[in-house]
Amino acid sequence: MTLKQLQNLRVIDQDITNDAHGTYYDQRSIEQLLNYGFILLDKPNGPTSHETVAWVKKILHVPKAGHSGTLDPQVSGLLPIGLGEATKALIVLLLGPKEYHALGRLHTLPPKEKLADVLKQLTGKIFQKPPQRSAVSRQTRIRHVYEIEVIEQKERLLLLRILCEAGTYVRKIFYDVGEILGEGATMIELRRSRVGHFNEDSNLVKIHDLVDAYALWKENGDDKKLRRIMMPIEFTLSEIKSVVIRDSAVDALCHGAQLAIPGILEISPGLKRGDFVAIYTQKGEVVALAEATLNEDEIVENTKGFAFKIKRIIMAPNTYPKSWRTKPVVNN
Repeated sequence: MTLKQLQNLRVIDQDITNDAHGTYYDQRSIEQLLNYGFILLDKPNGPTSHETVAWVKKILHVPKAGHSGTLDPQVSGLLPIGLGEATKALIVLLLGPKEYHALGRLHTLPPKEKLADVLKQLTGKIFQKPPQRSAVSRQTRIRHVYEIEVIEQKERLLLLRILCEAGTYVRKIFYDVGEILGEGATMIELRRSRVGHFNEDSNLVKIHDLVDAYALWKENGDDKKLRRIMMPIEFTLSEIKSVVIRDSAVDALCHGAQLAIPGILEISPGLKRGDFVAIYTQKGEVVALAEATLNEDEIVENTKGFAFKIKRIIMAPNTYPKSWRTKPVVNN
């Protein structure tokens, strides 16, 4: 199975991959997924995002895990959690939109036309100042609210679906609705239903499902349920452009080198200078995240020079053999 982001790439050169090194992204063992996988967890009400990640680390016996996009303790819903080296790729999900379902109470019952007008005013680019109890500095900033839809209304109870830019405070939107109406409004419950291209239909799992799946694998050797839960980290990168490189270029990147044109085999069509990209092996494994320093045509037309600036290395060094040379040490 070819990853979505690796289909229909522009071929610059061809090479073969050595099956003795690396692993095809969809053929990783459970042990490898515990270091290059992620989970779409259905966070319950109560614990903080940090506490939830700590539980996952304890359940799976992994030394490192991290989440993408903090949810307040009283908020439930989709919390992507990366395992091991995969935590480095979760930054990509912070770039995408978030969707929430918010239940609140209006302090007065406005006409439907007036409520619709208020929600329209709060759609688009809005000014927001984080609430006093927040983890960021309380500076007014602009956030984009893409959609606000009334899912259901029963008297003064209002259920909204809100699609917005990352970093938008949905509780503040409900507060602003009340301020504009004049009588106030209070949010009662909030659930995150989408992060980037993942939603509640995208293999969302609960904590107890994770406990059961891990126990089945450890005690009975049955890894089917755990494989359904832990997905390759490459699935999080489908919405950004891609670069495929030679096996011989992989380890150099993992040791901090920049990506030169001779190491490139394929690129996404329409690539532009400044684009944020993911770099892959020929087996579909993500190696690093980078920024393009040349346009598509410049990469195709040139035979030397650096084309990408590495921003974050994901693959561990020595996964592929060293094929690069170092300068000899001169003894004085």
